[in-house]
Amino acid sequence: MFRVWFERAVPPAYTAMLEGVALAIGPASATPASPLMALPEAQAIIAASRIRYDGALMDQAPLLRVISRTGIGFDNIAIADATARGIAVCNAPDGPTISTAEHTITLMLAVAKELKQVEGAMQRREKKDFFNDHNGLELYGLRLGVVGLGRIGSHVAKVALALGMEVVAFDPYISSERALGMGVEMLPTVEELLRTADIVSLHMPLTPATRHLINGARLAQMKTGAILINAARGGLVDETALIEALESGHIRGAGLDVFDPEPPHPDNPLLHRENVVATPHIAGVTTASKDRLWRTAITQALQVLRGARPAHLVNPEVWSRIV
Repeated sequence: MFRVWFERAVPPAYTAMLEGVALAIGPASATPASPLMALPEAQAIIAASRIRYDGALMDQAPLLRVISRTGIGFDNIAIADATARGIAVCNAPDGPTISTAEHTITLMLAVAKELKQVEGAMQRREKKDFFNDHNGLELYGLRLGVVGLGRIGSHVAKVALALGMEVVAFDPYISSERALGMGVEMLPTVEELLRTADIVSLHMPLTPATRHLINGARLAQMKTGAILINAARGGLVDETALIEALESGHIRGAGLDVFDPEPPHPDNPLLHRENVVATPHIAGVTTASKDRLWRTAITQALQVLRGARPAHLVNPEVWSRIV
């Protein structure tokens, strides 16, 4: 029987996938002093996002053949270290797509409609003339700039178009023809997108090249009164620069599902601004998405253990060393 180490406790609904094939090991047998005590037995890891999987950790599991993520991002996995050790890395890119896109639209609407401000005013029983004082925006007719037109960005664009928004995008990996087929205008630079968009939504992976993609200089390039949405990775945004842009009034508001680091410190000013709607990295977390993520991650781990190539192999160059 194979042994599969789970970073998170595996819900009972998915243990049936292992019956007769593998044993689940991991959190249930861990202790605060030894959280990885079962890791040396593992031939597969079902990885979440709370642990950094680098070479030092991988060396604690000499039998390890695959790390399978319950998510789309794999920035917490040292891919080069895994490849050097002949370990396959898989992700589940289709699992959180719809949920994350819907959450992005939710943040966009909440910030544009100033829901946090008016809820706070009601809770404080402020006597206000909401008809005259409330300045919510209609999304209809506004220009949405999507940075990253992959699975999630494309779905966000689709919903935004249905809301009557104009959608432009920047993505060096997507052709203009493909974007036009979605009803989206592709712009040649992220700077041009920032200058013309009323709302900017980020859907890029976090890499050394994209870290602090949105910094002080790029925030200054955004339209006065624009809105920033980030449901991708916290490291894409320089939070200090964003706070300054919000305090100056140059940026109208922000919707943030991700921070750098995570969880954000309770004193992080972004958590205490009425023009910032913050959620704890749960954009891709719904009942439906979690089911897809668990099933995809477990299925792919078992495929590798059985010698079958998984659909979403992050480091395909390692495959010839596994089979």
